[in-house]
Amino acid sequence: MTASLSTNPDPTGTEDQAARPLHPGGGANQLRVRAYNERLVLSLVRRNAGLSKAEIARLSGLSAQTVSVIMRGLEKDGLLMRGEPVRGKVGKPKVPMALNPDGVYSFGLKIGRRSAELILLDFVGTVRGSLKEAYKYPTPDSIRQFVRDSVGKITATLSAAQQARIAGIGIAAPFELWNWGEEVGAPIEDLNAWREVDLIDTIGAIVPFPVFQQNDATAACGAELVFGLGPNYTDFAYFFIGSFIGGGVVLNQALYTGRTGNAGAFGSMPVSSRSGHASQLIDQASIFVLEEMLTRDGRDPAMLWRDPAYWSELGKTLDIWISHTARSLALAITSVCSVIDFEAVIVDGGFPPDVCARIVAATRAAISNLDLQGIARPHIEQGQVGSAARAIGAASLPLFSRYLLDQNVLFKQMQ
Repeated sequence: MTASLSTNPDPTGTEDQAARPLHPGGGANQLRVRAYNERLVLSLVRRNAGLSKAEIARLSGLSAQTVSVIMRGLEKDGLLMRGEPVRGKVGKPKVPMALNPDGVYSFGLKIGRRSAELILLDFVGTVRGSLKEAYKYPTPDSIRQFVRDSVGKITATLSAAQQARIAGIGIAAPFELWNWGEEVGAPIEDLNAWREVDLIDTIGAIVPFPVFQQNDATAACGAELVFGLGPNYTDFAYFFIGSFIGGGVVLNQALYTGRTGNAGAFGSMPVSSRSGHASQLIDQASIFVLEEMLTRDGRDPAMLWRDPAYWSELGKTLDIWISHTARSLALAITSVCSVIDFEAVIVDGGFPPDVCARIVAATRAAISNLDLQGIARPHIEQGQVGSAARAIGAASLPLFSRYLLDQNVLFKQMQ
């Protein structure tokens, strides 16, 4: 196993319906869950930094007096901060408000089939610390140890006052981690150990704050909704290409998770293989396919997860994988958009940004060669959050559960 740590204590510069409930044994040092109107004010400021008290009152529908009381309380608690007054031609100066980056922190844990990642996110969405570990496959014991060590190392970079402002830890993990053992080269008995593991309880026994959980691709979609291109589109489909491809659905600027929390399971969509036979998208447009290609070429696929620069050395093998991935994505996008008239499709994944850009460009070209009669062609865009989207989406779960409102509430509020 290999691990790397990066921390950034000084920033330069987000409740999800599908998230599992917080661990009942949350630490006594946690800040309280904010009341609805407080969360509304915080959410409006998060989405529109620089709002004045009068603008917040107008957008929220609350009285000016109520907004003043709420804002004074939020300032006192260190969640809001004032900007420099802006003088207009008439009237009192406008005092812009913004979230205090140091007001709240949250951990996000991504458990993947080839690597784990833990990040510390601040209140404005800046990653303040991160740890990554690559492995052949995850086991419950290795994840416990990774979390124990990583939380300790990152927390040690914070002051006691900052540690008291940690709202919780969110977990992004695939449903049924014990599946696809053959594809990842893992012994069945090792992966079967996950069948008996409740991640909420397991991680809750290690850390002293509330724990939340969500499907990994759904969490990544949530990160794009909040921190990426999400505000630009009312509806979009989201594809995240990891060891296995998955996705998410956004309708009316809200994450739609479905009856079982597994909406956007695009990996199960039928497409055609290179030989023209029926197959699933997960078997045609996932990184494990590239791993198999590299293995046949006598190259080490583990380097895909350990060294991002390795991707630039893959040459023709990467070209072939991107071409086939794009063709399969184009077929899946056509199917998705025949069911819901999505305005956009956003593609991201666990690879360097330039690789994502090439996949998006190739997908646009591939979909141009398909018969789209009866389907409005969506915008196909590169995700802005990038390879850390699953961990960032996980870290946003405690923030929304305790301090903020989801995009759908804000969207209706601002109509």
